[in-house]
Amino acid sequence: MRFRPILIAAALAAASPAVAQTDHDSAVWVNVTAMGSIDDRLVYFAEVQPRVTDDVSRLSQLLLRGAIGYKLTPEITLYQGYAHIEEPSGAGIPGRNEERSFQQLSWSLHKAGRSDLSSRTRFEQRWRSDGGGMALRLREMLRYEHALSDRKRGVAALVWAEGFWGLKSGGWAVEEFDQLRSFVGAVIPLPGKSTLEAGYMNQLRDAPGGRTNVAHIASLTAFIRY
Repeated sequence: MRFRPILIAAALAAASPAVAQTDHDSAVWVNVTAMGSIDDRLVYFAEVQPRVTDDVSRLSQLLLRGAIGYKLTPEITLYQGYAHIEEPSGAGIPGRNEERSFQQLSWSLHKAGRSDLSSRTRFEQRWRSDGGGMALRLREMLRYEHALSDRKRGVAALVWAEGFWGLKSGGWAVEEFDQLRSFVGAVIPLPGKSTLEAGYMNQLRDAPGGRTNVAHIASLTAFIRY
């Protein structure tokens, strides 16, 4: 029995570095996306997304992204898009930009009753203003929405998860697992066909030196549908 305190102390000492290697942050992400149809097959979206991080103290990113899509079937749409990301200087980091070309496949997997399951696959080609070559990244999102009533446009519960995998670093980006974003919240109807998605997002990212970054994000996304 006299060895029990020694064993407990050893276990705590072994666990301490793992705890110390996780950094936490709080943030607010706001997204406004306009979307609609050009004709029966052609669709588009355009979004503006400021991200306020470092314990909600500064604007760390401003993302501008748009795409044109073609409906292969009523359930499947293929997009070609482009994104520009501004990263203002701050917290000892010089300002820089990132440019992305991307292809996206949006797929309604199952829709029945109050439930709606969908998938979004995005393949990105990325360049950064501070040098290096082209990086490649694959993103996969699964999204589940469940209406809380039989009303045609009522509030719905929403959960989704999106994994990011770096396929090529270009000398600056992460290869293999990059990050996992998980969201839980609600879809709230707005006038017309528009909606607001509000909730909590958890962003888990690998960082240099074996560290892990975890961001706790208040997320607001308005989809303005035309």
